[in-house]
Amino acid sequence: MNLSNTQLFYGLKEEEVESLLGCLSAEKRNYKKGEIILSEGSITENVGIVLSGMAMISCSDVWGNNSILGNAAPGSIFAEAYACIPGQPLLVTVTATEDTSILYMNVGRILTTCTNTCPFHAKLARNLLAVTAYKSLQLSQRIQHTSSKSVRGRLLSYFSQCAKSVGKNSFLIPYNRQQLADYLNVDRSTMCNELSKMQKDGIIKYERNRILLLSD
Repeated sequence: MNLSNTQLFYGLKEEEVESLLGCLSAEKRNYKKGEIILSEGSITENVGIVLSGMAMISCSDVWGNNSILGNAAPGSIFAEAYACIPGQPLLVTVTATEDTSILYMNVGRILTTCTNTCPFHAKLARNLLAVTAYKSLQLSQRIQHTSSKSVRGRLLSYFSQCAKSVGKNSFLIPYNRQQLADYLNVDRSTMCNELSKMQKDGIIKYERNRILLLSD
């Protein structure tokens, strides 16, 4: 992956990124599908960036009910908020949903100018702030999607946001049925029944993860 194309290293040249990786104590790790990348209750000082694969971010209550908070695709970062708060235990679990490679970087070295006084270090810190703000917006969107009392309302809210993001009525969602149900905080069987009703009512068409919103 060309890191200069990612949000964290946006605006930096490849040679500048290579120079920064040494300053950031960057370390690559590989995970198998289903393997836990970071577990709830653990403490991290590192920001993770997904090089390949997919990481799912979730949390569970004391009764074992799981809730999907989001996912990290290639180029995305995770754990940045926890890394920025020294000693803060994670309230979430990060899991590899397929074979995944992660690049870890020490957040303290991102936020503190290195001894080499890299002229592009400040830009990296600004990018981290921008990514953190974007993540906050994503959580706000999830709150919006789950505010409806009906399963159909939650599905339509999420599908509408997906369509707006890609600029067309046909799009892929990054979740399987159970993961989508967890993300929207609904029962999987009830949600699947509602999807079938929405297709029968001519509101959507779907095939696996491909959704098509139908217009009148």
